Amino acid sequence: MGKYFGTDGFRGQSGVDLTAQHAFAIGRFLGWYYGKKGQAKIVIGKDTRRSSYMYENALAAGITASGANAYLLHVTTTPCVSYITRTDGFDCGIMISASHNPYTDNGIKLMNGDGEKMDDELQDQIEKYIDGEFEEEIPFATGENIGCTVDYYTGRNRYIGYLANVATKSFENRKVALDCANGSSWMIGRAVFDALGAKTFVINNEPNGTNINRGCGSTHIEGLQEFVKEKKVDVGFAFDGDADRCLAVDENGNVVNGDQIMYICAKYLKKIGQLPSNTVVTTIMSNFGLYKALDRIGISYEKTAVGDRFVYENMKENDHLIGGENSGHVIFRKYARTGDGILTAIMVMMVMIETQLPLSVLASEVEMYPQVLKNVVVDDKKATLDDPAVKLQVDACMAELGDQGRVLLRASGTEPVLRVMSEATTYEICEKHVDAIIESMKKNGHLIKIK
Repeated sequence: MGKYFGTDGFRGQSGVDLTAQHAFAIGRFLGWYYGKKGQAKIVIGKDTRRSSYMYENALAAGITASGANAYLLHVTTTPCVSYITRTDGFDCGIMISASHNPYTDNGIKLMNGDGEKMDDELQDQIEKYIDGEFEEEIPFATGENIGCTVDYYTGRNRYIGYLANVATKSFENRKVALDCANGSSWMIGRAVFDALGAKTFVINNEPNGTNINRGCGSTHIEGLQEFVKEKKVDVGFAFDGDADRCLAVDENGNVVNGDQIMYICAKYLKKIGQLPSNTVVTTIMSNFGLYKALDRIGISYEKTAVGDRFVYENMKENDHLIGGENSGHVIFRKYARTGDGILTAIMVMMVMIETQLPLSVLASEVEMYPQVLKNVVVDDKKATLDDPAVKLQVDACMAELGDQGRVLLRASGTEPVLRVMSEATTYEICEKHVDAIIESMKKNGHLIKIK
């Protein structure tokens, strides 16, 4: 990861870590870089945060000042920007969003012409330009070479039509609840499910610029659970601020997470002959129960570092079609280049309709193992991870758990923190192993505090 751009874009507190000047500089660089071979086209989408409008204007100003054209999708989802970028011949795409973070944060996500997350090498060049360390001077366009800003809301409508055409069955007579997190999906979600014939109930679809993700959406799913039970709907889906992730709620009000969704969809795709590699790509944080369930039905799996970009890179390199994270970032590579919450909801609906089974039954095959995760501040992440005594304790815990659980010790990418996690058949066993690993750090003088 670079100084500004992490695994999911440039993200931070609006006006503090991420300013309008940063956005203007990013626009200036991208407009110049992609315009070296002719006038460039760059498409921009945003979520409902108050600051998103500021960044949209700053990016568009930078892009046009460098001689490129900025096309505005207005409020839309991250996967919509990805889809439109790759299908409508744009040089790159930009999404303004801090995903599941509170409204006080925001972010700028960059995509290449294929709608994939932008290469680190190019983002490194942008960082140098922001810091005044870029070797070339980027001139301002003049006269007729100045770019223009284009209203491109029709692209959003085309994306809605694309999603509606993914489903091969009508959702008629199905009662579906959507929690739009007062974010990007607040209009799109209903439009898609209404088009597919569902009786659609929508909550948290009144964004005001400051209520995105506030007590709602995939990070606060309790409200949707209660709504599903109260209204007796068949299924509920909760999205995050930019709608690239989705968690589900079954007809009984129980949460169905990303691991369970991947299992449900992978099993069905295998049954109908649409899982050619017979593999699901997960991150190292997927639950042990998912792997046990996949083993039972003969589906292989691969594990990547945490982050949906690493999942997608593995899928692309090895031609796998489904992958994702427990948090609800699920990628169906046949249809999308990024996680797409609404698409994920459609795929789950298709399995329910084709199998004529409720979501509770479909999800019951994955027995989620209890998990304990503790974050510890240490003196030196690398030195702690390399400490022979700490390694020995991790190995001892793994040996004791055998095939009934696991432990995981990994470093945070942004803080002086190590994450100590254990999964086992009971929470007590998890606590025992997590505490044993932390104690080994303490004995050797690495531990500063438990967060």
